[in-house]
Amino acid sequence: MIRVNLELLPYTVKIHDKEPDLYVTEQKFSPGEQIIQQGKRVSYVYVIKNGIAKCYLSEDNGKDFIQEFFGEGELFGEIEVINDTLSFCCIEAITAVEVYKIEKRYFKESLSTDKTFSELIIKSLTSKISYKAHRHAYHQSHTSEENLLRLVGMFPQLLTKISKQDIASYLGITLRSLNRTINDLKNRNLIG
Repeated sequence: MIRVNLELLPYTVKIHDKEPDLYVTEQKFSPGEQIIQQGKRVSYVYVIKNGIAKCYLSEDNGKDFIQEFFGEGELFGEIEVINDTLSFCCIEAITAVEVYKIEKRYFKESLSTDKTFSELIIKSLTSKISYKAHRHAYHQSHTSEENLLRLVGMFPQLLTKISKQDIASYLGITLRSLNRTINDLKNRNLIG
């Protein structure tokens, strides 16, 4: 549910510590603050040092679709930087978030010159693709109740750390439907 990348984070720290604040800088974001805006140019690739952020797409009908939640070590902005395109999604801090910002030119250069870094980025991209395919298949073939129970099983603090609206947007259901499901599960003592 909250994606982490515990291989990429220590390597990013190592790059940062080798030449602090030259090509890789640190930045903090407050809860609710946008890190990347949908439809805007992206100049950095980000790796989360700590905290939780959400990746979502705002639809033309005003609804948000949350694609995933990012935690420690997760990477974002790489697709826009590699393809030199505008951001498809918005990335927003849910909790206080600290990131490593990797300058665009340095990121692209490192993909060509640093084999370990390149392999970590490829691994991260393939993991994202695999995760989304499995997640969407699961959500399509299971009830809201089963999906919620699975999420709570994977992330027991779900209902205290993530807003109900964000959970509903992640599951692709209405807030009303989510509340009904939560109440039913609580009445049956399946969640606390």
